[in-house]
Amino acid sequence: MTVSATSLAAEASRLEAEPSNELRALIDGHKTAYAAFLKAVHETGADSRDYAEASREEERALISICAFPVATQGDRFAKATYLLEIEARGELDLPEHMQALLHSTMWTV
Repeated sequence: MTVSATSLAAEASRLEAEPSNELRALIDGHKTAYAAFLKAVHETGADSRDYAEASREEERALISICAFPVATQGDRFAKATYLLEIEARGELDLPEHMQALLHSTMWTV
């Protein structure tokens, strides 16, 4: 391999190790939704409409990450790492989470 081909291969490998912008946006969206949910819990309590809406929004954001079909090593690593953090808090517990994860691993033709 020439020097330029080697550097191109190294750059391609580095880029594949990084998560995609789409997955980063989904993770950032979930972090934002989770913060809004926690704020609603602390400010309004579990009986308010704000709490219910914040809870639904956080759940939708998390399911979007679960459902995201990864194609690169960077996406696989970022998705797994983030979802393991969520699971460690005991919050990856709905059947919808598992269904979305399983569907995200299927190849579509």
